[in-house]
Amino acid sequence: MTAIKGARVRRAAAVVVTSGAMIAAGVVTTAPAHAAVTKPTITAAGGFVMNNGTGKTLFTKAADTPRKTGSTTKIMTAKVVLSQKNLNLDAKVTIQKAYSDYIVKNGASHAGLIVGDKVTVRQLLYGLMLPSGCDAAYALADKFGTGSTRAARVKSFIAKMNSTAKSLGMKNTKFDSFDGISNGTNQSTPRDLTKLASNVMKNSTFKTIVKTVTTKQKVTTKSGGYRYYTWENSNKLLLTGYAGAIGIKTGSGPEAKACLVFAATRNGKTVIGTVLTAPTPGDRLADAKKLLNYGFKV
Repeated sequence: MTAIKGARVRRAAAVVVTSGAMIAAGVVTTAPAHAAVTKPTITAAGGFVMNNGTGKTLFTKAADTPRKTGSTTKIMTAKVVLSQKNLNLDAKVTIQKAYSDYIVKNGASHAGLIVGDKVTVRQLLYGLMLPSGCDAAYALADKFGTGSTRAARVKSFIAKMNSTAKSLGMKNTKFDSFDGISNGTNQSTPRDLTKLASNVMKNSTFKTIVKTVTTKQKVTTKSGGYRYYTWENSNKLLLTGYAGAIGIKTGSGPEAKACLVFAATRNGKTVIGTVLTAPTPGDRLADAKKLLNYGFKV
């Protein structure tokens, strides 16, 4: 019995020695542990990213600090429109001179809407979200606000934007415009805008629109003829072919700088987030890609 035990010990020792020699020689290596994913550094002043399926926070940088939002405001414009009871997306809206005058006065981004054209609500949403048309935003606010004057209708529409923000738990958000051209108090946070985006992306019409790269829309003219509007999405995540990109909206402005609310899906996982006040459009794109790449790894 003692001899058998001794033999077992010698064999075990031999295995240990052999294994040690092989490791020393580099023959045997253990499976490496997954290295911790390094949290990215972004140029934007604020950022937030979450797993859209679980709601888990994946990244924050000044996520609750209110900042100017630029045209990311238009996400809420679309949300309010799409939340209307008995909404008819094919209802036609006649383009007014006030909309084009507004664009000229503010030097605003536009969808090139022509006075007298009859454009459907669905088409206005494309004009709102792809080329970031402030004229389309004005038309929608005028259409879906309530009141006997245009000013009253716009005011009531903005009130709907704020009440919707409150209902969604956007605690640090205040809208004073339908398009992000602020009157001084239009602001939100990366966390709030991501919360909004997550909610409105549940709407199939919105989701279809914001992942569209280009669209050609036929509208009726004042004289009864027709013309086409061609719009390209301002979201470079889509234009540069970022794998899995599904939207959603750019924003910019003198104070807002460059902003982006973004989302992408890979292997059934959707990562959604926001960057606010990046120095340049190129920076916001780079930041979004970094955050999405990070979000898919963690």
